[in-house]
Amino acid sequence: MSGDERELHLAWLRHVGIGADAEHWFDTVMGAHRAEGRHYHTARHVRWVVQHVRTLAPAADVADADLDIVVAAAFFHDVVYDPTASDNETASAAMARRALTDLGWPPEPTERAATMIEATANHGADCVDRATCVMLAADLGVLAAEPGAYSDYVRNVRKEYGHLDDASWRAGRTAFVRSMLERASIFPASLRLEQWEKRARANFTAELAAMQPLSGGDGESDAPEP
Repeated sequence: MSGDERELHLAWLRHVGIGADAEHWFDTVMGAHRAEGRHYHTARHVRWVVQHVRTLAPAADVADADLDIVVAAAFFHDVVYDPTASDNETASAAMARRALTDLGWPPEPTERAATMIEATANHGADCVDRATCVMLAADLGVLAAEPGAYSDYVRNVRKEYGHLDDASWRAGRTAFVRSMLERASIFPASLRLEQWEKRARANFTAELAAMQPLSGGDGESDAPEP
């Protein structure tokens, strides 16, 4: 078990479940994140998201019971990940429903966790409740990372999109970056993450400037995203 997985195991025991069935599902989730072809969407990403959730939740007045739901969503939100597919979030939410039901979670929190996972599909800055806002912000937290860590993220996502040639990658990535910069708020506005917002916009602007001379037009491709 890696250092990331050991830390995540403690969070799993605290927020998701304890016992043989819980261990089975933890191993299943971690195994999925070790799959060949994953470079950014690994256990380390899950650990970062869980850490961001724990940091953001108190300021957002997220109740302890809701915190369990958000952490569960963080564990499962990328459990199914295929860069060539368009239904990753739907499939990940379906697995979360199966797992949490198997672990004895009641229907209402199970469905809320699954709905949070589905909400990550469009990286929406608008969200239905503060717990969901925390999940969406945490998932995008890497966008506000220091420049070196942000560059590592972009490089690792590029590896995951290895099926695209460089021109298609640049076209898709440029479209994604521009769409995020055009938003009034990258992160859920209700959380008031001004410093995150500032750093994310600086990272996007620098990335776009670096790609600009090479982009050669808008093109059509899959849009590489977090």
